[in-house]
Amino acid sequence: MRILAALAAALVSTASPAQEPWPSRPVRVVIPFAPGGGTDVVGRILAARLTERLGQPFVVENRPAGSGIVGADFVAKAPADGHTLLFAFSSLSSSAKLYAKQLPYDPIADFAPVALATTSPLVLFLHPSVPARSVAEFIAYAKANPGKLNYGSSGLGSSPHLATELLMSMTGVRMVHIPYKGIAPAIAGQLANDVQLSFTPIAVGMPHAKAGKLYALATGGLQRSAVIPEVPTLHESGVAGFEVIGWWGMLAPAKTPRAVIMAVNRELRAVLDLPEVRRVLLEQGMEPAAGTPEQFGALIKADMEKWGDIGKRLGVTLD
Repeated sequence: MRILAALAAALVSTASPAQEPWPSRPVRVVIPFAPGGGTDVVGRILAARLTERLGQPFVVENRPAGSGIVGADFVAKAPADGHTLLFAFSSLSSSAKLYAKQLPYDPIADFAPVALATTSPLVLFLHPSVPARSVAEFIAYAKANPGKLNYGSSGLGSSPHLATELLMSMTGVRMVHIPYKGIAPAIAGQLANDVQLSFTPIAVGMPHAKAGKLYALATGGLQRSAVIPEVPTLHESGVAGFEVIGWWGMLAPAKTPRAVIMAVNRELRAVLDLPEVRRVLLEQGMEPAAGTPEQFGALIKADMEKWGDIGKRLGVTLD
């Protein structure tokens, strides 16, 4: 009996400590872009609701540098306990293959997908100084003025960058790329007429369009947005097959326990099901999506393949 008791005591002393409940302290939600962009807007909406539901602060932290790479790398190397999360934009996957040799992390191996949050078509906004109010007029003007138009993006290899490169490839126009540290700074540059166009989420660009400071030329979806049905798609406007849909979602460091991943997923889905949250997102042209971690992971992989192939075919460089 003494031997058995000694063995039991040894097992207890060497056993790993029980996993702490989640969340047991404030949760850091890293936004890898500047404040004011689509990622920041949605991330803050969700963080506020998660704080209300779970009784722990979900603190948004903007780390805008390197086209989202710096913020993503910070989370990839954070403790895998669910208390540091990444709220990412689709640029995470669109730029992955272009940056493959430069990334300090593996976008698949170093992250655990938690849940897709929302999707939205990107919208092509023009500065009012561009004398075009239709896609056909814009293409004609750009062709007549090669290299004279600047376009902004949230960084090299980002979804807005690749979307514009794809548009130029499909229409034969040439413009100059000006990368920024997020879509909000890019919009600020466009309002100042430093850049004349950008592919931007509805939520970020439409307030300026309604104020007459920008012009919503066309959306990147195959169907018109229910939020701005008056704005045609590029697909219907002569650029057949053009489609650029942005997504936003939550990820965690790769070794985060499955139980924690599912707890974050469950709470995020519950927040996205709240009528007031759905209403706010839909009003901004964003479709609440949610789903399982596996579905989100499959979307990331598919997006990487799609944009990696497009970037390679178009000869996009990150110089």
